[in-house]
Amino acid sequence: MPLSEFPAPAEEQTGDQLPEIRVPPPGPASRSLLGRLERVECPAFGTRRKTREESSGAEMTPIVLASGKGANLFDVDGNRYVDLVAGFGSLLLGHGATSVTRAIEAQTDRLIQALGDVYAADIKVALLERLASLHPGTSPRVLLCQSGSDAITAALKTVTLATGKPGVVAFEGAYHGLGYGPLAALGLRESYREPFNLQLNPHVSFAPYPAAEADLDRSLGAVEKALAVGNVGAVLVEPILGRGGIIVPPERFLRDLCELAHRHGALVVADEIWTGLGRSGSLVRSTAVGAPVDILVLGKGLGGGLPIAACIAADEVMQAWAREGEVVHTSTHAGAPLACATAIATLDSLRFRQLVTKTREMGARTKEYLAAVLAGAPGVVEVRGEGLMLGVAFESGALALQTMRRMLEAGYVVITGGQKGEVITWTPPLTIAEEQLTAAANAMKASLG
Repeated sequence: MPLSEFPAPAEEQTGDQLPEIRVPPPGPASRSLLGRLERVECPAFGTRRKTREESSGAEMTPIVLASGKGANLFDVDGNRYVDLVAGFGSLLLGHGATSVTRAIEAQTDRLIQALGDVYAADIKVALLERLASLHPGTSPRVLLCQSGSDAITAALKTVTLATGKPGVVAFEGAYHGLGYGPLAALGLRESYREPFNLQLNPHVSFAPYPAAEADLDRSLGAVEKALAVGNVGAVLVEPILGRGGIIVPPERFLRDLCELAHRHGALVVADEIWTGLGRSGSLVRSTAVGAPVDILVLGKGLGGGLPIAACIAADEVMQAWAREGEVVHTSTHAGAPLACATAIATLDSLRFRQLVTKTREMGARTKEYLAAVLAGAPGVVEVRGEGLMLGVAFESGALALQTMRRMLEAGYVVITGGQKGEVITWTPPLTIAEEQLTAAANAMKASLG
């Protein structure tokens, strides 16, 4: 594909600008490229678009992206957008972050690929030390993986080795990835699991995720009932339900859950793939609320845009891997030097730029402003979330999709979540300008008429 098809990279952009829509999206260049894409891409995604159009009555033809800078995205038609998705929450530092690009350049000159768990790169050692410090347990150890889904698989394997129990308690609305291990514990939509049920772990049960204090007894009661069977080794939980609708549980939920699980000899796996590394206003959400979880799983934003994830547990748990016969969890690109370098750059930026504190404070102001702006707006049920992990719940998935589309036409990129697609999620870069967030809130109000 010749490079001349694309507009010039956004090298001179600042990344903190408001939208500029030159051609109503999707423009002709996007439509042309989409036609080519549909001829070669797996048809599942085109089918999903058609279903969304039928349910919402709105066009769902996507734009095609060309470049990005900071909190701005640019499509192939030259339109500039404010990005409130940030690579599904993975671009904590935004597009083209200087610290990340410099780390890539420096590490590329040194070593792109090592030999994983045979001959590690020096940069991997440095990253493991930093990640281990995020776990509150004794002498933590780290298992690097390629994606969040891969790291959840590693965590479930670790629990099985440590406890000898195959059972898992997961939560309704939960999303942990689509690999076979996480898929068995996916409570978001039955349709994701159903075609593959015969190949999935049959020892998984689901409990309701508590959205309020009044829900706690029912949720924990369901967990205790599952634990009483005696075969449960893992309780898998998101500290804030992410794709399930940005649901923040009562603060004592995680603490009570850990106490309950430990009483029955089960380990708690905290899926911090989305909530961790500052996204929810804490470096590690479960630690911030005082929950003694056993295994931390990090992913998404860890690599600054490159794929890398981590499963972290105390030494006494990780020692379960040290056994007769070779039992490992690894892959060719797990812990590759390039991703390790960008992960260190990301962790450094979070610390030195104090982004966790800034995210917590700016997120609180944005949530308050968004709730005030949307108060009384037709179809809006609730504004919720923590940090820059926010959700606007609507009366229906159709209305959420219509709003998502109108936001795109106004120059704001958002996506939907929730079990019925009824929530618009905001997970922008942590470096976004507050003026961009304020303008986005006003644009959402305008999109509702």
